[in-house]
Amino acid sequence: MSDDASEGKLVTTLSDTILLERLRQGDEASFEVLFYRHYDRVYGLLFRLLGNRVEAEDVAQELFLKLYKKPLSGRNEHNVSAWLYKAATNMAYNHIRGRNRRWQRNRILLSEAADDLSDPAEAAIQNEIEATVRAALLQLPERQSRLLLLRQMGLSYAELAEVNDIAPASVGKMLSRAADKFREVYQKEQEGDR
Repeated sequence: MSDDASEGKLVTTLSDTILLERLRQGDEASFEVLFYRHYDRVYGLLFRLLGNRVEAEDVAQELFLKLYKKPLSGRNEHNVSAWLYKAATNMAYNHIRGRNRRWQRNRILLSEAADDLSDPAEAAIQNEIEATVRAALLQLPERQSRLLLLRQMGLSYAELAEVNDIAPASVGKMLSRAADKFREVYQKEQEGDR
C-alpha cells in the first residue's frame, strides 16, 4: 500500500479529538473526515427545524465553515457531535428568528401572493402537518425541542445527556415532559388552524 493510501485509511479511523488536533495543525483531510462523519445528522436536524432543504444546507455549511476556521479546543473537543448539535440548534433558531423578521418586514411591503392551487390535496395536508409540527416545536424551550428532535434522529439516552449537558438518569423524564408539552402545544396549534 502506498504511503498516501495508508495515510488516508488512518485518517478515517481516527477519533474526532485527534482529527481536531490534526486540523488545528493544518491537515485539511482531517476536516474532510469530520465533515463527512457528521454532516448527514447535522443536516437532518437542521432540516427538521427549518423545514427547507436549501436553508438547512446553508446553515450546515455555515456551521462547518465555523468549525474549519476555528477548530474546537478545550472541553468541546472531546465531543464534536455534541458541540455540532448544540451549535446547529442555536444557528437554526437564529435563522428562524431572522426569517420571521424578514417575513414581517416583507408582509408590510408586499401583498400576499395567491396560493399555488396546482398542488395535490395530499401534499397540502402534509405541508400543513409539517408546518404545525414546526410551529409547535418552536414554542417549546430549545432544550425540549432539541431533545425530541435528536431522539427522533436515533440518538441514545447517553448521547442526549451529553449533547444537553444533563445527567443520563434525567433524560427519560425530560423526554417524557418534552413529549407531553409537544402534544399539548401541537393540539393547540391544530385547533388554532381550524
